[in-house]
Amino acid sequence: MIEITLFLEKKSGEPLYLQLYQYLKREIQSGKIKNGVMLPSKRKLAQHLGVSQNTVETAYQQLLAEGYVESMPRKGIFVKEIQQDLIITPNKVSTISKKVHKQESDSYLVDFSHGRIALEHFPYTTWRRLTIQSLYEEQSSFFLNGERLGEYPLREEIAKYLYQSRGVRCVPEQIIVGAGTQYLIGLLTIIIGRDAIFSMEEPGYHRTREAFKDQGVSLIPVPLDDDGISMKHLTNSHAQITYVTPSHQFPIGMVMPITRRMELLKWAEGNGRYIIEDDYDGEFRYKGKPIPSLQGLDPNDKVIYLGTFSKSLIPSIRINYMVLPQTLLQKYNDHFSLYKQTVSRLHQHTLWQFMKEGHWERHLNKMRTVYRKRQHTLISSIKRNFGGQATIIGDDSGLHILLRVQNAMSEKQLIESAKEFKVKVYPTSVYFQQAMSDKSPMILLGFGGLTESEIEEGIQLLKKAWNLG
Repeated sequence: MIEITLFLEKKSGEPLYLQLYQYLKREIQSGKIKNGVMLPSKRKLAQHLGVSQNTVETAYQQLLAEGYVESMPRKGIFVKEIQQDLIITPNKVSTISKKVHKQESDSYLVDFSHGRIALEHFPYTTWRRLTIQSLYEEQSSFFLNGERLGEYPLREEIAKYLYQSRGVRCVPEQIIVGAGTQYLIGLLTIIIGRDAIFSMEEPGYHRTREAFKDQGVSLIPVPLDDDGISMKHLTNSHAQITYVTPSHQFPIGMVMPITRRMELLKWAEGNGRYIIEDDYDGEFRYKGKPIPSLQGLDPNDKVIYLGTFSKSLIPSIRINYMVLPQTLLQKYNDHFSLYKQTVSRLHQHTLWQFMKEGHWERHLNKMRTVYRKRQHTLISSIKRNFGGQATIIGDDSGLHILLRVQNAMSEKQLIESAKEFKVKVYPTSVYFQQAMSDKSPMILLGFGGLTESEIEEGIQLLKKAWNLG
């Protein structure tokens, strides 16, 4: 039997049984009280510590419940064997925390992230007012589960907006609201069926690619040509489903011309074929007139349209939507109606009011102007500082460009050199399913979350980092 040396703080406000339980637990975890050792009887330990037997009993019961000790009839309570390497000790927690903190606190002067937006232009006052309105007592129903497809008034507003801005033809009943593209891709995959052969652009958005792979589907990479996804390779792939980003190919940035869109729609006429059109930032186009969505051009109901508010509003709201063709909608209603809605009703109601009162359209027009200026600043600064030593790719639309740097550095070297000057730039190799050549690497530069002065500073620092100009 062991000797317990513990001073209980009777005036600390923490229950005595909890102090005793925590002490014994720490001693067992650290190995100071070893496997097989018998703990003192409740009576003896209570006398030794000057507490009631109920205090010791409660502490022992908690240890029993968590599996640290076991009670043997007519013998006593004994410490059980535990796997020490599975115990998270304070030292381990401290080490993990420091590592994570170090990664998150890496200091960059300029971060060319394509996932950031111009938060300083977000209409905080309006959004706060509409959120508070959603919390009034008469709106208490919003604390309960809502419609599985999403709140109907919001889907009505989305349908109106899509028709007016992107030419998408749909009714609210076709729209499914969901928390992020990856969730909707997963749902769509099981609606279509995992036995179908899927394909997507190469290169393409890596998070979407992983979402498909996690569903266990056969996924074929289809290369691009100057107009977007290669029709020759798509046809030869024997794929039934293809995922494309025609309004702003990710990451290359080309806009699919109308001729290729019509070729793609012709391909989809085949039995069991569908096109998944991800219009992730179709609102932001800087050259020429907007091109209608594939869905709006489709006479055969073969296009699944995906959209998001992450780029145009705020990423954290996690409101995306999917427009299903009637055939797939029927399949969803017949077999998958048990899936509940994944987006907060409060956020849906706030967004509905935001759109209904006209704030959405005004905000979008404002952001188009902001991002157009930032993109112009980025391109002008690159040309002025880099001269002919870098090629800009994909500057027709969206919130990022690609930069092909003409020096002897690899992608990794370009990123590391930029980091030394406290500038964060991003690789494009992650968007290729098949290995890409590193002879002429491309770097991704997002500009949505940077001011014009930050963009200028970042490019000047990259000029020094890469020895250009």
